[in-house]
Amino acid sequence: MATRLVQAVIKARDNSALGAFWAEALGWKVTGDKPEETNLEPEGVTYPDPSAVCVDLIPGADPKPAKNRVHIDLATTSATHQADLVARLEELGATPADIGQGDVPWTVLADPEGNEFCVLEPRPIYSDTGPIAAIVVDCVDPHAMARFWSQAMDWTLQEETDDSASLRSSKGVGPYLEFLRSPDPKTGLDRIHLDLRPYPGDDPAAEVARLEALGATRLDIGQGDVHWTVLADPEGNEFCLLTPL
Repeated sequence: MATRLVQAVIKARDNSALGAFWAEALGWKVTGDKPEETNLEPEGVTYPDPSAVCVDLIPGADPKPAKNRVHIDLATTSATHQADLVARLEELGATPADIGQGDVPWTVLADPEGNEFCVLEPRPIYSDTGPIAAIVVDCVDPHAMARFWSQAMDWTLQEETDDSASLRSSKGVGPYLEFLRSPDPKTGLDRIHLDLRPYPGDDPAAEVARLEALGATRLDIGQGDVHWTVLADPEGNEFCLLTPL
């Protein structure tokens, strides 16, 4: 059994407005826009597809006390593309963000609700990922986190350094999932979390049990009676296991 990473979920004060920003930022379409959820998908992709991790926005953002533990990195193809993308994003409402990055070749911005993201300089590794180069998770132990997540879903280890580890779909397509060592503690619920989905025919209860055996824990965050299961990874980052599809 295995699950798939199908979407990144952003909590928002105004999911429709923030969804419109991210749709423009990614060049994607809004496929659903309701008070309880805004869905973004790339053109020509039928969800779920390993070539894209889609983006959902839901209401419920708490006041932001610190840097998000999960953020999105955007890919570019040239220095000109990077500069043009940064300028376009600022026109859409993004603002420069200083998270102590110093003099680096990438640009750190915040979306209209303050969520940090990076516009990367051109890197060959991200040449075929689409607009999202990577979803990045700050953590204490990137190697342990990579082991958990690679066992939790059908993504495989791509690269490890002393302070980082990266995974990608076993199909070799789509963005990367990267874990970066960080001393910053986790405070409150994550504003951005991951949604996993089992394959058709898989037993959700058995999949929950398997994830718990790997080190996940069930969470009650006030979700009530819903058709998905809320879990936390070994470092406490929330994620949801959806129904098979």
